Amino acid sequence: MARVCSYIAVLLWFAPGCNNPPTREVQESFPNIVYILADDLGYGDVSCYVKEPIFVTPHIDSMAMRGMRFTDAHSNSVCTPTRYTILTGRYSWRTRLKQGVTWSYDLPLIEEDRTTVADILGDKGYHTASIGKWHLGLGWQEGADSVDITAPLSPSPLDLGFDYFFGITASLDIPPYIYIENDRTTSMDIDSIEGRSGKEFWREGPIGHDFKHVDVLPVLTKKAVDYIDQRSDEVEPFFLYLPLPAPHTPILPTEEFAGRSGTNEYGDFVLMVDDVVGQIVTALRRNGIVENTLLIFTSDNGCSPMANFEELASFGHLPGGPFRGGKADIYEAGHRVPFVVQWPERIAANSTSDQLTGLVDLMATAAELVGDTLDADEGEDSYSMLSSLLGKSTTMLKRPDIIHHSINGSFAIRKDSWKLAFCPGSGGWSSPTPKQAAEAQLPPLQLFDLSSDPGEQNNLIDQHSDRVEELTAIIKRQIEEGRSTPGVRQANDTETTLFPH
Repeated sequence: MARVCSYIAVLLWFAPGCNNPPTREVQESFPNIVYILADDLGYGDVSCYVKEPIFVTPHIDSMAMRGMRFTDAHSNSVCTPTRYTILTGRYSWRTRLKQGVTWSYDLPLIEEDRTTVADILGDKGYHTASIGKWHLGLGWQEGADSVDITAPLSPSPLDLGFDYFFGITASLDIPPYIYIENDRTTSMDIDSIEGRSGKEFWREGPIGHDFKHVDVLPVLTKKAVDYIDQRSDEVEPFFLYLPLPAPHTPILPTEEFAGRSGTNEYGDFVLMVDDVVGQIVTALRRNGIVENTLLIFTSDNGCSPMANFEELASFGHLPGGPFRGGKADIYEAGHRVPFVVQWPERIAANSTSDQLTGLVDLMATAAELVGDTLDADEGEDSYSMLSSLLGKSTTMLKRPDIIHHSINGSFAIRKDSWKLAFCPGSGGWSSPTPKQAAEAQLPPLQLFDLSSDPGEQNNLIDQHSDRVEELTAIIKRQIEEGRSTPGVRQANDTETTLFPH
């Protein structure tokens, strides 16, 4: 795919007043970028988002003190869709995946000719690595009777712009349970493991001899720290995409964290995730690069009911904060996530932004950061956050609206404080579920004013027909045009309808 590159923004951001062509020194001023993505961590699980927290997440809070905390950031949906949008800058419902996630041996969701964030940064001299939970499908090879787990993967993350990959195939409860380094498993000895239920839930399936569920988070963390140590001695900057498998099921805090939260095992696991952030920051500081590293921490969706909402509430802890619902829902707690960014050289300390933003916005942000211009078929739904991060105006537009998507494929659109959901219930796992909503014959649309009703309790569909018409027209146009950013009309991969159910 052709890449159109511009250095104008580089000169503006890093060498004001310079009229000469870009130099090696200018390119070396690009920051390292580390993107930490928690799995199933709720908005209210991070203590800097809570007025009176039951437990404290000191390392994420420290990031907020040294940088910026966003209060209106959103994932696209759940595990796979969110990862697609982060890496491509495009809503995942434009692909073949209209609901749910990819499973064990599904083929890649990202096509090899689609530009990713790793491609953008790699073109500018970055070394790029993905360490953690992939969950975007892989190029499995067929064996005699079934998939050959030990065969090289083609395609793999190495075919999507990454120079290095180490991680697991999908969620920690989805087989096969193997580590993959670059394009093949690290273990040629494959056994099988029985499934488990409860908080330590995982499905039965193949497992590598070097794989233990409880060790996965520590192993991935060490790999990430080692990567930072290695790349810190190099001249070129690096991009580390670090999608964690926690605090998703199986909920497995190590002995060191058992009981530390004063709630249940989920709370303890959250603190273990916070400790991972601490280890990453320590590695950056130890190598003398923390000041020139753009460090982002967020979550792929809201907290899962597997955390036991009722039990956590008995301790006074609300994973969704003041918002309704949880993972998989169209309601706010399903997709409003913590989003904390630090870059000590450029981002004001202890700052807060209420700018509407999405995890889909990494693509355009990275492109503007390195002075790149996205082609018409790249990052079709991505808006740059750079002006919000740096506290200065740029020529890039801020995000005016955002589309949400529940696990069953239901849509919602948000503009200003207004949110219109095109389904009668949660669209996910919270009550009323799609089945409950149908049985109760609830209204097919829901309109909320989040400025006065952040808990989404009052459906205003009958009072504001003008808002319904406005928001419906916007989302229909963005579906039909194959993009939500200004630009040339693009095609969705498959037919997309506003009312799939």
